[in-house]
Amino acid sequence: MAAAGRPAAIDRMLRETGPAWQANIRAAGDRVKESYLPLLLAAPTGGCEVLRDLRYGAHPRQVLDIYRPPAARNAPVVVFVHGGAFVRGSKDINAAMYGNVLTWFARQGCVGVNVEYRLAPEAAHPEGARDVAAACEWVARHAAEHGGDAGAICLVGHSAGGTHAASYACDPVLGFMGRHVRCLVLVSARLRADVLPNNPNAAGVRAYFGDDASAYEALSPMAHAHRLALPAFIVNAEYENPLLDVYAAEFAWRMAAARGTAPRHLSVADHNHVSVMAHFNSGEQMLGEQILDFFEAARR
Repeated sequence: MAAAGRPAAIDRMLRETGPAWQANIRAAGDRVKESYLPLLLAAPTGGCEVLRDLRYGAHPRQVLDIYRPPAARNAPVVVFVHGGAFVRGSKDINAAMYGNVLTWFARQGCVGVNVEYRLAPEAAHPEGARDVAAACEWVARHAAEHGGDAGAICLVGHSAGGTHAASYACDPVLGFMGRHVRCLVLVSARLRADVLPNNPNAAGVRAYFGDDASAYEALSPMAHAHRLALPAFIVNAEYENPLLDVYAAEFAWRMAAARGTAPRHLSVADHNHVSVMAHFNSGEQMLGEQILDFFEAARR
């Protein structure tokens, strides 16, 4: 049975693509993006104003887009950081993604922020986390101008963007410790750096974390999961890039061991590493609603 709001054709594509995901993640990812694009382009966007390429830093990639309800006042703010294996990706990877994510949140009454950041090898570790910190500082400073509440910011990171968001939130060496945000959502994040033979993005890990694999553990968010003080929601897709689901479970376990209570942790059925973000604003709402429920609880 298809999930609520999911078209039958998309449901078939997901169920065909998922079990074969790890055989060729590039081809599978392209199929997912191509399948969702017409649906997202036809999706409702009413009630959402977009301001593009606002600068939070001097580099050409240090820009962000604001998605806001026209009458927003003290609205909760969702900041989204895209993925791309550290060496590629952008806030708009095609005509609809990742704007679909922030459009959906704006349609629910939030101010959405879509962040672009510098890439490796030009910007190696820890520059991605520093860009997230700079973007969050900009958002906290300017939220009220765009109808948002600077005291209610939820940071959402996907894939490599989740790595940067997690490092910003829990690496004591960097010193940010998530200081401008109320809560953290990590979706299909790379929480441990590895260059194992089955990692199709090993080159990206080397480009960002360097050639000394012996340093990876200390540089990875996993090493600092026990230090994470923010409310956190750990999400992975059922069909993930190799080991990302395992790392998500381990990160949640380390948080639980340190806190004495488990964080929210969700494995999204039928979805894969790309569709877990591509499906926003497509009619299927379960993950978005779960994030909003988590955010509301964190604001209390």
